Amino acid sequence: MDMSNGGEGGDSDAVTACVLSGFSESDETRDLIASLPKVHGDIARESTEQRFLVIMNVYQEQPHLLDPHLEWMTNMLLDYVKNEESPTSLLHLSFRFLYIISKVRGFKIFMHVLPHEVADLQPVLDLLSRQDPTDPESWETRYILLLWLSMTCLIPFDLSRLDGNLKSDGGEDKEPVMDQILNMAKSYMVVSDTPRNAASVLVSKFMTRPDVKKKHLKDFFDWSYTLIGQTSEESLKDVMVLDGVLQALAKIFKHGKREDLLQYAPVVLSKIEQKNLLQSSQAMLRKLSIKLIQRLGLTFLKPRLASWRYQRGSRSLAANLSKSQSSVTDAVTTHMDTEGQEEEDYDIPEEVESVIEYLLVGLKDRETIVRWSAAKGMGRLTGRLPKELADEVVGSMLDCFSFQETDNAWHGGCLALAELGRRGLLLPSRLNDVVPLIIKSLTYEEKRGACSVGSNVRDAACYVCWSFARAYEPKELTPFVTQIASALLVTAVFDRSVNCRRAGSAAFQENVGRQGTFPHGIDIVTTADYYAVGNLNNCYLNISVYIASFPEYTTAMIDHLVAMKINHWDSAIRELASEALHNLTPQAPDYMATTVLPKLLSMAVGMDLQSRHGAILACAEVTHALYKLGLQTNRTVVDMIEHGCVDALKNIHHTLHSRKQYRGFGGELMRPAVCRLIEKLSLSKMPFKNDPVITDWQLFIDDTIHTLHLFSRGVKDGIMAAVIGALSALCEEFYQTESGKADEQIQDALVSQYIEGLSSPQMLTRCGSALALGCLPRFMIHGKLKQVLEGLHQMCIVSQKEAGFTEARRDAVSAVSQVCLTAGVSPGGSPDSALCAENIAKVYDMLLENINDYTTDSRGDVGAWVREAAMSSLKVVTVLVATAAPQMLSPEQVGCMMCCLAQQAAEKIDRYRAHAGNIFLGLLHSTEPAVPHIPHKEELLLIFSVETSASLNWKAPSQSFQHISQLLGLQQYLYHTLLGLTVSVGGITESTVHFSSQSLFEYMKGIQEDAVALTQFGDTLLSIFRDNLHNDRVNIPFLKMLNQMLTNGCFEIFTKQEDHPFCVNILNLCKEFKKSRDVSKLRSCVSVFCGLIQFQGGVRRTVLSQLLILLCHGFPVIRKTTASQMYEMLLTYDDVIDPEVMDDVVTLLGDTNWESDLTTLRPHRNQLCDWMGVPRPHTVAKQN
Repeated sequence: MDMSNGGEGGDSDAVTACVLSGFSESDETRDLIASLPKVHGDIARESTEQRFLVIMNVYQEQPHLLDPHLEWMTNMLLDYVKNEESPTSLLHLSFRFLYIISKVRGFKIFMHVLPHEVADLQPVLDLLSRQDPTDPESWETRYILLLWLSMTCLIPFDLSRLDGNLKSDGGEDKEPVMDQILNMAKSYMVVSDTPRNAASVLVSKFMTRPDVKKKHLKDFFDWSYTLIGQTSEESLKDVMVLDGVLQALAKIFKHGKREDLLQYAPVVLSKIEQKNLLQSSQAMLRKLSIKLIQRLGLTFLKPRLASWRYQRGSRSLAANLSKSQSSVTDAVTTHMDTEGQEEEDYDIPEEVESVIEYLLVGLKDRETIVRWSAAKGMGRLTGRLPKELADEVVGSMLDCFSFQETDNAWHGGCLALAELGRRGLLLPSRLNDVVPLIIKSLTYEEKRGACSVGSNVRDAACYVCWSFARAYEPKELTPFVTQIASALLVTAVFDRSVNCRRAGSAAFQENVGRQGTFPHGIDIVTTADYYAVGNLNNCYLNISVYIASFPEYTTAMIDHLVAMKINHWDSAIRELASEALHNLTPQAPDYMATTVLPKLLSMAVGMDLQSRHGAILACAEVTHALYKLGLQTNRTVVDMIEHGCVDALKNIHHTLHSRKQYRGFGGELMRPAVCRLIEKLSLSKMPFKNDPVITDWQLFIDDTIHTLHLFSRGVKDGIMAAVIGALSALCEEFYQTESGKADEQIQDALVSQYIEGLSSPQMLTRCGSALALGCLPRFMIHGKLKQVLEGLHQMCIVSQKEAGFTEARRDAVSAVSQVCLTAGVSPGGSPDSALCAENIAKVYDMLLENINDYTTDSRGDVGAWVREAAMSSLKVVTVLVATAAPQMLSPEQVGCMMCCLAQQAAEKIDRYRAHAGNIFLGLLHSTEPAVPHIPHKEELLLIFSVETSASLNWKAPSQSFQHISQLLGLQQYLYHTLLGLTVSVGGITESTVHFSSQSLFEYMKGIQEDAVALTQFGDTLLSIFRDNLHNDRVNIPFLKMLNQMLTNGCFEIFTKQEDHPFCVNILNLCKEFKKSRDVSKLRSCVSVFCGLIQFQGGVRRTVLSQLLILLCHGFPVIRKTTASQMYEMLLTYDDVIDPEVMDDVVTLLGDTNWESDLTTLRPHRNQLCDWMGVPRPHTVAKQN
């Protein structure tokens, strides 16, 4: 299949991957069909049917590939149908398969494969008569049988010959075959399921037979009129009846002869008018009415090909290139012209005018299917009209393109024009009227509430341009080439809808190939192809620049952005449009400076919010682009734009402030836009130094920081980023003296103000103040570094104790690294001006404190934001110091940092594990600069080689844990790595728990026989437990992990020693939880106690005592869990109690209802104590 047209300039692999070369699953399909007799009655039926459906659906886009195989598939399935011994289930399954084939290939093609011999008619009719029309499970059977009957009833014999003797054996008259078929068709025309569609096909084939139409056609139309008159749209059943009748009538008027149907056409039209079906609330009824009306119109008009139509010649490119065909084409054309002239002056029936009016109304319908049907009807009907009347019809169509009309009318008008153009019915003389309307349609957009409509209009307008490319000779379109090419490229590059962009690209490509007159067509098609225009950012920022480099398109693209996109309803489009104008400025700098910028400045202070927002952004971007161009020619931006424009730029903020347009919803758009303006004007070095506007800008920035909490959640981050960018550029340009130092008054005021903001009760004010300190240039923090770092540190300490202001801590931690980066490193410098030996320890302490922030609130683990920022800041500061003065880094600082990163890289949240792992490897493998004092660096490089690091996916538990667990063998990393693994192994995410525990047990297996290493591991485990005894984030996962270790026999060598210290210490620490009210923690303790029973000595007696106490715990669920696990424990470790009482103990544990009342349970528990030789627990009275 030739795909060169659609895929030009794209990825050839992507194109060929979507194209099938043949029916490659034919053998599998044959096997599936052959297996039906075996699977029709069992559970395998569903899988067989589903597999067949999957195979067929692959060919939905290229169904013609099935054509060579349709016959054998159909014959195999019909063999089961024709076999009288086939069970009903096999029969229905075969018809189900046939329906799937017809759905994929289309019933019009599929019908012709069905056998249609005379011998087939009666069996098909009998089989159909035996079906239940109300059975919802076998509708596919009825559908295929009706299609089959539609083919068999076309036999070229009078159906009365098939009747034979109409007297039955009982003496009753048999119904003639003709009546049987007619009654069957009528009965299925009014059902509510899919066979109704097949019944309409049957009616159209059957009623147009010569023998049938003589006897039954009039009666059928009378029956149809009665149904139409009796039905009501209020009933769903009546709607289905109308649907079936309209389908049948439309198909009869399509397939029947004009002379037979002409007498009925006026009556049918009047019935539709009386029923007022075009105003129906059902879209399908309106569509069928339009379809029937256009068929009636074609019946009123004689079938002929309009002699006046425009003929370009053969539509085949190969035929056009073959000169030998030219004489044949001319001869055919001459013959048709002569024939047409003879019939030009016949009378047009009055009903045609009504038909055209209804079709024009259909073009404006609210549903696309109705408009599309009306457009096709207009094309077919116009082709049979005389030239003058056809021209009037075209004029009526053009009325759809009025701005008083809705988008539906515009869309229907475009579809109709495309149909006329495609059929050669839109003469070149009309192009002067049509082309301007199509150009407007290519940019049509109408705002509706918070969004807009019109993408379907623009898509249809591209279809019109596509059809024009195929319809007209290049000379006819030459006067309009510039307009059409520019409009199509604007749509292909700047339309918000990806479908419209691709439609514009396809239409432009078609014109380039067919017309050959579009300027730079091949170059542009190669760049702006189907795949390239799929990415909106790429279109606005890259493709547009390439296209605008051709002078023919530059101005058109800029004008479109200014006129249509700067004021677009979508803020993302407005922002992209402003960036696109920045990129397009070098293509037309004078036009931008003298024409575009003044226009934008007037919009920037207008009353329309969206236009104002987009214009301010565009002013900022264009000014900055002009400044960058001026640098190349040693000109300032003031030399390039008029003095009035400079004043207008300066006064934008004052105008908005005086109108109070920073308040409310408008403020959410205006504040970031004006911040962008301040940033770009500062970067453009506007001559505003010591001007009062600088003070106003600073006050505006400060006010925005203090009012951030008033804005909606979705825009806060965008406003914050804009504020920080504006403040940084403003300080850099306007607060520096000629000597390179800061204006002390302004410096003191700003630094003090932002440090004070760190203690604000508003969280977002704290965030803004922290980020503001982080963005200040070096001269602004010179002499204030100590004060800034102290303020950030204090804010982190206080907010962490209060477990609030998490986002503020995150931003403060990020600000620390930015401040250090800005201040630079000076080993012997002042702690007030640079990162030096005196303050580096404090910076690291602050960052390492925050890397252990595990604050949680209703949103979950919000401390992760702080940890992520702390890890990033540690990397920035470490690389900075290692580059400038590596001697300042102490082994303790680097060791603690790497251990904390290892802990984070072993934890359970994928995103933060990946972040920590990447930073860990980045510092480990860093060579320029090399980070000194990394503990066990040689061993780490063996574990994380360069090749391993490049392919390691830290987010995948299956990859990350098998590497990070190897750090357990390195003394300095053992504690932190095990702490991180504890949270992962004892977590709740299945994949994380599985792979982390697997990696941990693999390590444990390696030290199983090494008493020293195992003792060291046990001591570290105890240290973690002691340190986090009251930290539920760690102790609950720890107990779960410990239970897994005990279950897997990880401490087997400890169990051989009586009262091993590890077991004693674990038991004593677990006793701390006996008063806990946390069910999860208590359950985990029960599991650990049952695991500790494997240790020898007196500790076993203590464990049993603890378990027996828990058997009478206040929570029934704990009593039940304890009994269940003790039961399993005693069966697993049969040496725990005396074998003589084992059966009694196990029976009592299993038979007792441990969720009953405690007074009932205590005697049973005490009996267990006596049997096990454990002192009975005594109830301790509560003391007031």
